[in-house]
Amino acid sequence: MCQLLGMNCNTPTDIVFSFEGFRRRGGLTDHHADGFGIGFFEGKGVRLFHDDKPSAHSPVADLIRAYQIKSENVIAHIRKATQGQTSLANTHPFMREMWGEYWLFAHNGHLKNYFPPAGEFYQAVGNTDSERAFCAILEQLRCRFTRKPDADTLFNAVAELTAEIRSYGLFNFMMSNGDCLFAHASTLLHYIVRKAPFGEAHLLDDDVKVDFAAVTTPNDKVVVIATLPLTGNEAWSQLAVNELVMFCDGDIVRRNRPEPPVYMGVEEGLAIARAAGVSV
Repeated sequence: MCQLLGMNCNTPTDIVFSFEGFRRRGGLTDHHADGFGIGFFEGKGVRLFHDDKPSAHSPVADLIRAYQIKSENVIAHIRKATQGQTSLANTHPFMREMWGEYWLFAHNGHLKNYFPPAGEFYQAVGNTDSERAFCAILEQLRCRFTRKPDADTLFNAVAELTAEIRSYGLFNFMMSNGDCLFAHASTLLHYIVRKAPFGEAHLLDDDVKVDFAAVTTPNDKVVVIATLPLTGNEAWSQLAVNELVMFCDGDIVRRNRPEPPVYMGVEEGLAIARAAGVSV
């Protein structure tokens, strides 16, 4: 199963520590070896990097580690192909423009027999269910709203479209326009909010630790979202099954969660993915 990584914060922050653990899952500590991508919002612009090689061994990933780009919203993805061949065209995150903004989207899971009608404004370049879903979401939003709606209206519309698409299968995804970050879990998605007082964190996938108190200010607030927790000494929270949240400035500002919430164990989530035909 592909894995997702995201970051949303209230001040430009680098994601090097989290990305270093995450990238090792693309060919070293796990076998997601069908390419990777990462996108950084900077103002209205986006730095977007793709490679169809495993992230653990990619010179592009080495560049990202050395560059230490700072951003308030980041989305990354390491791929284990289920639909579509290994190619740059099928590498997440995907990017499109809507309402004069760039949007990024990355997905893991499997949408069975999901072939929405070709849109007037957005069509897939590759041949993944993920890109088709992204284009369908943007197409519906653009048809509903000629201009960007307020945050509550936007969230409600995304929640409605998400519920429609997840009826086709597993739909774990992240999507951002640089102002906020949407995250949805069909099975497994975890997050941690780091804020003062900051402490030390230890990666699960590498013998690396960092003292965040030494590299932050008391006002910083950073949310890191990942398919599976990246550190072993911190308390990660989990999104419930079929929960959609909106992160802004390092906080959850909107959430749509079924009641009572159901939380899935890792082995259970992987078993469901296998049963749905997802490569894990």
